[in-house]
Amino acid sequence: MRKIPRLLSIAGSDPSGGAGVQADLKTFSAFGCYGMAAITALTVQNTRGVSASYPIAPDIVAAQIDAVLSDIPPDAIKIGMLATPEIARAVAEMLARYDARNIVLDPVLVPTQGVSLSAAGLETAMLTNVMPLARLVTPNLHEASALTQTPLARNPDEMAAQGRLLCEAGARAVLVKGGDLEGEPVDVLVEAGERRIFRGRRIPTRNTHGTGCALSSAIACELAKGAPLIDAIATAKVWLEGALEAADALRLGDGRGPPHHFFALWRA
Repeated sequence: MRKIPRLLSIAGSDPSGGAGVQADLKTFSAFGCYGMAAITALTVQNTRGVSASYPIAPDIVAAQIDAVLSDIPPDAIKIGMLATPEIARAVAEMLARYDARNIVLDPVLVPTQGVSLSAAGLETAMLTNVMPLARLVTPNLHEASALTQTPLARNPDEMAAQGRLLCEAGARAVLVKGGDLEGEPVDVLVEAGERRIFRGRRIPTRNTHGTGCALSSAIACELAKGAPLIDAIATAKVWLEGALEAADALRLGDGRGPPHHFFALWRA
């Protein structure tokens, strides 16, 4: 009997269902995987933006992870919002204790709309404690800039340079996402000193809330199934383009809605 891949999301909660743990669980299901979650923060947000964030106590976050890893070891782990350096260190300690594998870190720092989702010192804690444990780190342009303390990248060469800096800081592989570039969206993977460019299509939709969560979760699903990293990224990007193309049909909210995670399973 085929084993169903098991995924754990360590992230914040989005009550509107477009990002965070809710988006991760939807993505896991869309890829035929069993999803679990350890919540790091409660946020107040909807399609219009984030208005407040309330981090969970680090020992409670660690206890959630311990409960899952001690009983249902996941085949891959997606890490999203960590909120505070204390939570980041608690998460890293627990993952190291269980020698967790196939970790995809999406370093959530600042949302596109609304208040900050990170406390002072989180970047350092990510770099020092969490990033070395990850199979892949997936910062967007703003997050790569913040983590490397360099200006916002304007082209693939500058994105690759930031990826190399993060690899020098301890990351095994870095996918710098260029969705905010002008013109064609380009993502740049840096691994073992080499770079690979993934080109995509610009999908005409305002409904892009939680796309970073969805992409990193989709990559984690493919890694859980045993796919090589390059193939996992390529498959995830194709799926996300389909989810964005179908996003408008959901007709959710007055602002930026989410992609349609289940576009291949049911129609809005």
